[in-house]
Amino acid sequence: MSVIVPLLIVIATVAAMEWVAWASHKYVMHGFGWAWHRDHHEPHDKLLEKNDRFALFGAALSIAMFAAGSEWVLGEAAWWPGTWIGLGVLAYGVIYTLVHDGLVHQRYFRWVPKRGYAKRLVQAHKLHHATVGKHGGVSFSFVLARDPAKLKAELKRQREAGVAVVRDSAAR
Repeated sequence: MSVIVPLLIVIATVAAMEWVAWASHKYVMHGFGWAWHRDHHEPHDKLLEKNDRFALFGAALSIAMFAAGSEWVLGEAAWWPGTWIGLGVLAYGVIYTLVHDGLVHQRYFRWVPKRGYAKRLVQAHKLHHATVGKHGGVSFSFVLARDPAKLKAELKRQREAGVAVVRDSAAR
């Protein structure tokens, strides 16, 4: 088999996972999963958060896809794209961990970007954390970041409409 098809499957899976992560963040973490996600939005000095439990779902999906693609697990019933989808989910998990937990929340290293897309990512996610509580909010993506000026304008509209409570430090 050509390496191109598996590579395209991995790339497509990474792209699809950003959409899955956005939808999960907006509708699960800021919805019925708020009990686990809340501590991520509050200051604390713990090494782990309840929010970290969500990573187990990504890990389970990746493992399940690796198993589905494995002849060792399923024999002749193995579905070969499963291996590459599992690799794409794993790759997204690594990217997420480095970008969100590492760069944005500085859990693993300290670096504050002064320009470029990395700065935009940090700004967008800080604007996501500008709201108090689970309602309203902007920038539910983890790797794709909209223009911070547009996000600020959206937060202002949400605050004025009573949809979101915005922290004083972010209201300016």
